[in-house]
Amino acid sequence: MDLRFTPEELAFQREVREWIAANMPKEVAEESRRSRSSHVSRERLVQWQRILASRGWLCPSWPKEHGGPGWNATQKFIFEMEMARADSPYLSSFSIKMVAPVLMKYGSEAQKQRFLPRIAAAEELWCQGYSEPGSGSDLASLRTRAVRDGEHYVVNGQKIWTTNAHWADWMFCLVRTSSEGKPQEGISFLLIDMRTPGIKVEPIHMGDGTRAPGRHEVNQVFFTDVRVPVENRVGEENKGWTYAKYLLEFERGGQAYGPRLRKAFHHLEELARTQTKDGKALPEDAAWREKMAALQIEIDAVEMNELSFYASLKTGEAPGLMASVVKMRGTEVGQKVTELAVEAVANYAQPFTELRNYDSNIVPVGGEYVDDVAPRYVNQRKSTIYGGSSEVQRNIMAKALLGL
Repeated sequence: MDLRFTPEELAFQREVREWIAANMPKEVAEESRRSRSSHVSRERLVQWQRILASRGWLCPSWPKEHGGPGWNATQKFIFEMEMARADSPYLSSFSIKMVAPVLMKYGSEAQKQRFLPRIAAAEELWCQGYSEPGSGSDLASLRTRAVRDGEHYVVNGQKIWTTNAHWADWMFCLVRTSSEGKPQEGISFLLIDMRTPGIKVEPIHMGDGTRAPGRHEVNQVFFTDVRVPVENRVGEENKGWTYAKYLLEFERGGQAYGPRLRKAFHHLEELARTQTKDGKALPEDAAWREKMAALQIEIDAVEMNELSFYASLKTGEAPGLMASVVKMRGTEVGQKVTELAVEAVANYAQPFTELRNYDSNIVPVGGEYVDDVAPRYVNQRKSTIYGGSSEVQRNIMAKALLGL
């Protein structure tokens, strides 16, 4: 197997790298570096997404007919790799990589025309209304109910852990429209305008210490008699489980785990050089080098699996089982990176407070960036839970591969 890029692919890589270097605002990159989850403020996200949209690069996985660049699997991977290399924040995956593929496959023509161009132009941002209190990873047990009332559904219930709901324009939401049959039946997929009366968003402050107004990440969302037009239902009533599973394949894969992990690994190498053990630089320690080598091998494996994922998208297939492999290993290896970072800085990881601004002139005790280590470690604890926990992914693979 030849893993080297072709001359044409290397030329594409240079084009992407040079364009990003020339067009990414400094404040976007610096805020992303300081982020404890690679998410940034709405202001910076929209700023960068609109610049990408002007180049036609905001939606790298989209086909040309819907406004995407029509790239092949290798080009998508190169783009994600260069974005990670340049410290780009995560783009709005809920908009670009989750709800958009569902609309392309199952949405009405009116829904495609209404929503896809606005996503591609970075005019509207989305959040995901899946998880609920008490449901855990058992998504089929959701209780948020939508009752048909003429040309509207009246929605009542609650969603939780809703990333960026505090500034999202729209939510794609799973609701129960029938209690008959199996739990997976009777679920519908609604598109909800977040400005609709009856919606209340409350922040959830995480253990990563980010408590500044507007800088939190997740929320709980309450629906009280929220009226949603029937025309905002995707596909058939009570068939939402089918659309939800299709969307989860894109949530679990397509998140550029490999390039992001590679960037985090290089950052970890730089961080380790500033630390000492027994009076010597940490990289001189044989046990440390062994841990770093093992981690690098695991990142290589994640990248290979991710390339397989992108190859399935190129042929028009649903990602299927490979999405579970990529999500499970990508998040688990990501946690290992943060664990080794905490080990590297040792006691310096303990004190941390609020997130520093990207232009802060405060240097923390222990050196630059050490105050981000513990918060990132804490923040990453959730990564093996959201989008289907690692245990759920293993069950999926066991069922598909072993017939269990």
